[in-house]
Amino acid sequence: MHLFFTCYSLVFKTVLVDWCYQSEFTCSHACTGPQVWEGVSHHCGGRFQSPINIVTKKIQLDERLTPFHFSGYQDTFHGRLLNNGHSVQLDLPSSMRIEEGNLSAQYKTLQLHLHWGKDGGPGSEHMIDGERFPMEMHIVHIKEGYNSLSEAVRDRTGVAVLGFFFQESKSANKKFDPLINALKYITQPSNSTTLRGVSLEMLIPHQENMTKYFRYSGSLTTPNCSEAVVWSLFENPIPLSRKQLTAFSQLLFSDGKPMVKTYRPLQPVNGRQVYYSAGHVALVSTALPLMSVLVSSGLCLHTTG
Repeated sequence: MHLFFTCYSLVFKTVLVDWCYQSEFTCSHACTGPQVWEGVSHHCGGRFQSPINIVTKKIQLDERLTPFHFSGYQDTFHGRLLNNGHSVQLDLPSSMRIEEGNLSAQYKTLQLHLHWGKDGGPGSEHMIDGERFPMEMHIVHIKEGYNSLSEAVRDRTGVAVLGFFFQESKSANKKFDPLINALKYITQPSNSTTLRGVSLEMLIPHQENMTKYFRYSGSLTTPNCSEAVVWSLFENPIPLSRKQLTAFSQLLFSDGKPMVKTYRPLQPVNGRQVYYSAGHVALVSTALPLMSVLVSSGLCLHTTG
């Protein structure tokens, strides 16, 4: 018992306690898991946190949720690809913009990152009707008038995140090869490399397949968990092969361990309304074709009990 408290004292006197996805406490390292992120930032204990489970029977049609207008998404760029110790992050030039989609302003790109499970297993942050996808990508934007994320989060609608689910496919998605092939150069935290000649248009579905999406107000899904995010989650998933999906948890490491299950647990909805961009009649009659296709094919989905 004495040794335990000595270790405890030393850790908190000499080591900065970081946040992580799986709690760890040793004499050389300490990190706090999602259940106690509120101790890292009080915002993480707020009432309007993300991610959430979207229950399609409770969503509400919103005809104001028109298709997005993308500017600069087709332009190729060179961006820094970073292992930040929690995920893989691609820094984006601020020249790309999104507007419409009932956004209150024009938003500019900041970065994109991904969340995944283990060896291609369940790993998305958001869920739909209790179904968890193998991976989820977030493209983070801030309002045109702001210069940084820290400035934007002071505004309740200062951040707009586009979220994309992934599904397992039989064949590889060659458009993701440049990103996935670069992972071997950033295996350890703080490692970075330059990803060259890519565009955001390469990494997302065709625009005609991006008209159906869910919208709600929430937060950043990592500390400081600021409740300043307008979330748009697209129904149509991005295909990746099993080998491509497993590359993230097999090639990336944090604190000497494989970087796996990099997603925050679900947060209470607390009365928030989730809106949907497509016609309610079509949604009910098709019973969310995405869900039925994935379930019937048995592709990497997980149902909560």
